[in-house]
Amino acid sequence: MPPLQTLRTRAEPVLRRVFHLYWRFARGMTLGARGLVIDGDGRVFLIKHTYVAGWHLPGGGVEVGESFGEALRRELREEGRIELAGEPELHGVFFNSHVSVRDHVAVYVVRSYVQDRLPEPNREIAACGFFAPDALPDDTTQGTRLRIAEVLQGRPKITTWREPGGGPKT
Repeated sequence: MPPLQTLRTRAEPVLRRVFHLYWRFARGMTLGARGLVIDGDGRVFLIKHTYVAGWHLPGGGVEVGESFGEALRRELREEGRIELAGEPELHGVFFNSHVSVRDHVAVYVVRSYVQDRLPEPNREIAACGFFAPDALPDDTTQGTRLRIAEVLQGRPKITTWREPGGGPKT
């Protein structure tokens, strides 16, 4: 395992706790917005952060005074150079208890967008790209896999970000 990845793996639990401790006082409840961005070939856009393991749907926290839609637009622009060209469809709101008992994530399906190019890696995003649903990177998180299966394969929706008691905390 490369040294940077080893450091990130060791630091991730501590960083997650620090961020959520801060958010506990800064926000009454943590809310997030993520986009399941689907291209014309049926592939999904995923990102790999520099500070947490695995591949994820792009998105992030909803700031105080910001709507879910505004947060989604901001995060897609920041993480993927993606500009919405139509209204995203709300897929669902999921309780993300493995992160915090106060965390909820709204997932939107995005089919109408413009992306001039893939973004270059930076301090927040280590990598990104479009992947066929049957060829996702091995370390795609369970919650990400579940949302993709619900939207693209018709799997029944569950109310939690990942299946209770199932798999690693990702």
